[in-house]
Amino acid sequence: MQDLTALCVGDAVIDIFLKIPQNNPHFGLDEKGNNLFITLGEKIAVDKYEIDLGGNASNTAVGLSRLGIKTKLVAEIGKDEFAQKIINSLDAEKVNVSYVLKNPSGKTSFSVSLNYNGERTLLVEHVERDHNFKFPENPPKLMYLTSLGDKWEKAYTDALEYSTKNGCILAFNPGTRQIIKRGNVIWSILEKTDILFVNKEEAEELLYGKEIELPKGDGSIKKLLYGLKGLGPKNVVITDSKNGSYLEDESNKSYHLAAVETNVVEKTGAGDAYSSGFLAGFLNGLSLPEAMQWGALDSSGVITNIGAQKGLLTKEEILKKAKAVVAYEEI
Repeated sequence: MQDLTALCVGDAVIDIFLKIPQNNPHFGLDEKGNNLFITLGEKIAVDKYEIDLGGNASNTAVGLSRLGIKTKLVAEIGKDEFAQKIINSLDAEKVNVSYVLKNPSGKTSFSVSLNYNGERTLLVEHVERDHNFKFPENPPKLMYLTSLGDKWEKAYTDALEYSTKNGCILAFNPGTRQIIKRGNVIWSILEKTDILFVNKEEAEELLYGKEIELPKGDGSIKKLLYGLKGLGPKNVVITDSKNGSYLEDESNKSYHLAAVETNVVEKTGAGDAYSSGFLAGFLNGLSLPEAMQWGALDSSGVITNIGAQKGLLTKEEILKKAKAVVAYEEI
């Protein structure tokens, strides 16, 4: 019988979603410069708002739990009324919160998503945390390490030490701060990573930084896969929005899976949903190319809803939908 246990390490936050009507005269888009403009001092009506649980680690933990994986979350939150909403939401999703720290002097971190013209713009506040995490005595089959705010390096080092000592499968999805900083801590984790998850833009920045001109042409994805494999991960997954996802596995075979066609409402949490679907498939014994299909399905469920968790699928739903997914292809 498969050991269906996972530990997610990272952030838990509150997400606020504001849907801006396209005909609002005080809110618009400069398409040439790809800039939003807002009339200063105006009251801008929204079509709809949502308040929900967010954060890469909590999103993935909820996704894994819905797919039948016994999941624990390691995170640090505040101790205000929104922190209690985080705990209540995770409890309702059957995510073990025994290792979620409540900082009595801290408040909850927030993300505000402005949804306009089919795209999102994020306003993010990360409350500074110490991240003095404690890890379970009984190690999980798999650890998923993802984004943290400031003071992340010690927490990442502790997580790597725990994972290595206990022989956990290590899945890694670095956040923006980690990709920008790069450095020895990130290189050390990549050398021990079993499955790396990044989107195409993150892959480019992680591999090349901001200063070096990126490769052009049809082979760029394969170059990214090959280059990231060279940093140490056994398997590399790159998601690329409507272009689908790509995998280079431990035997250096590369695969592509087309995106699942669906009605896109809002894209927050698409990458987290892909990770949770992929990892749940893997823990259930699927091959990595087959696990891509679970990832794509879970991601397609999320983007048909507002918020990072509402559309996450159950195992029964994903098995029912799996037959309709386009087959992966070797590239």
